Amino acid sequence: MTKDSTPRSRRDFIRTASMSAGAAAAMFGGFGISPTLAAEMAAAAGRSDKPLKAAFSNAGLQATWCAQGKQAAEYWGKLFNVEVTWFDGQLDAVKQRAAIDNMASQKWDFVAIQAFGIGTLTQPVQKMIDAGVPVIDMDTLIAPLEQINIHSLLAPNNEFMGSAVTQALCTAIKGKGKIIMTQGALGHTGAQGRARGFQSVVKQFPDIEVLDTQPADWDVSKAARLWETYLTKYPQIDAAFFHNDDMALAAYNIMKAHNRTNILIGGVDAMPPAISAVADGRMYATVRNPSCRIHGGAIIAGVAAVVSGEKTGEGIPKSVVVDGPVVTKDNAPGMLWMENHFLI
Repeated sequence: MTKDSTPRSRRDFIRTASMSAGAAAAMFGGFGISPTLAAEMAAAAGRSDKPLKAAFSNAGLQATWCAQGKQAAEYWGKLFNVEVTWFDGQLDAVKQRAAIDNMASQKWDFVAIQAFGIGTLTQPVQKMIDAGVPVIDMDTLIAPLEQINIHSLLAPNNEFMGSAVTQALCTAIKGKGKIIMTQGALGHTGAQGRARGFQSVVKQFPDIEVLDTQPADWDVSKAARLWETYLTKYPQIDAAFFHNDDMALAAYNIMKAHNRTNILIGGVDAMPPAISAVADGRMYATVRNPSCRIHGGAIIAGVAAVVSGEKTGEGIPKSVVVDGPVVTKDNAPGMLWMENHFLI
């Protein structure tokens, strides 16, 4: 019989984990995951022994994707012993800039930011980077990666998401008809990617006419106003692609009021209300932009940077693709379960 000389044998590892990650175990246990396994997961990922201070901001908590991301960050923050302070972007570039200026005037162990528009937050973010604070960029570019030394960018493949849903819609209308794209904020690189994905698909269908591509800036009221106009102006609309689910569902309510629910709707984000809409047929398809992975991943990246000294390019890449699948009736229940546990 040989003695295990490994500093952290599995038995010691689990014992250590059980002591240092007791809170994590209790939390996972509440979701049906073994406390021992939960402790092992948290300790293996490098949970901090002392509380860390992190500042987060995303585009605006009016958007359900952003609100879910806040919940995920707070959940994973508690698991990894991180106190999360939120600076709401309020779906407004000027208001988010003021919030980030305030963030940059304080001390943090790490910060994570989803910018409302590219180039709008560069100065205060650079100030934090210069002070040695790891900055994790979420979902969209704060600035081009070659122009700012962020710790890492955690983002989905927006072009894939736009093309996947558009392809589903074009196939469903058999490659013939009239379609409208309702965009997010034009300065948001995620919206730009989704628009490229849409255009890359529709150009393959010469019998599909694009009627309009105006932005609604992620704002459900703007989306509703646009669609009031479209339904009056266009007697035939066969399909509609929206850059997020919130705008899609707001437009659906307008379509329903006009008795035009024959329009096939596709969205992005796969938020729980949209998954329900896909399941009951109000929406044709959506695709998961994994808010929980992005915001939870920012917690783990920040903790690894502070606790383990993980550096950009030496453990974490400068850019990490965080993707989710297209959601249909077949995988909708599983997607809801994953989101309820902040896993995707």
